[in-house]
Amino acid sequence: MSEKSEPSIWDGFKAFLMRGNVIDLAVAVVIGAAFTKIVNSVVEGVINPVVGALGTQSLDSYSSCLKGPCEGTGDSATGVRILWGSVLGATLTFLITAAVVYFLMVLPMAKYLARQEARRKAKEGTEEVIEVSELEVLKEIRDTLLAQRGSTTGTASDRPATGQDGPGTGPDQPGSGPGRS
Repeated sequence: MSEKSEPSIWDGFKAFLMRGNVIDLAVAVVIGAAFTKIVNSVVEGVINPVVGALGTQSLDSYSSCLKGPCEGTGDSATGVRILWGSVLGATLTFLITAAVVYFLMVLPMAKYLARQEARRKAKEGTEEVIEVSELEVLKEIRDTLLAQRGSTTGTASDRPATGQDGPGTGPDQPGSGPGRS
């Protein structure tokens, strides 16, 4: 009996790595990490100061005391605090990231792909029109050639009677034959 050897784990891993999706995913992660730094800079350098005009400079300092007494900061803090400012900062970072990705990457790419698709459909439409019109022209040429062939390939009995001297000189034509003056 012949045994079918199953692919090894290493072969499966190589096949996984060679798929294009893995490379695309790796590129997306690297670009996403760099992009996250830009968004964090925007949040810390622009959004936080705007919020700071209304309160404190950093959103992280906004909190509510769940169980008191809430005194101190960092390791020396007492009580139970809900740090809703850091959640708000992370939410703003996410929303800004999503908006930038959508408006600067997704939307332009969708418009570009839609234009490419419209061009492709328009090109296919003109090719079909050209093919139909060429077919019609070829049919007309064929019909014309058949009509010409039909009129020139008739038998002698189909042709009009003419004399050897040309038209109008046959025996039945006036002014021809014996007794002509």
